[in-house]
Amino acid sequence: MKRQSRKRTGAPEGQTAAGEAEPAGPGPSPKGRTRTGRVISTKMEKTIVVSVERRVAHPLYRKIVRKHKKLYAHDEAGAAKTGDWVKIQETRPLSRLKRWRLVEILRPAQEGKAAL
Repeated sequence: MKRQSRKRTGAPEGQTAAGEAEPAGPGPSPKGRTRTGRVISTKMEKTIVVSVERRVAHPLYRKIVRKHKKLYAHDEAGAAKTGDWVKIQETRPLSRLKRWRLVEILRPAQEGKAAL
């Protein structure tokens, strides 16, 4: 038996009949995810290491537990310093570990205090 292909009718996917783009739904932002964290290392050229904390409920005991993730981010200008609070945004892979880029420095590190 031979299968016959069906022709699609109507507007292409992602467009209305008038040719306008459909509004984006509750999916991920086209610009990528953003995270906020503290810079823990600036020892590499144009790269910062950001510690991002998230709080999740333990699956069995339901206690709120803090989990940390180290994310490598691209810092073209070298503006971020250790201890700064920064906002980073997901981007295409830039190297083996870097998939984030620095968006802005939210709060600079305090001079008198030790960083992490």
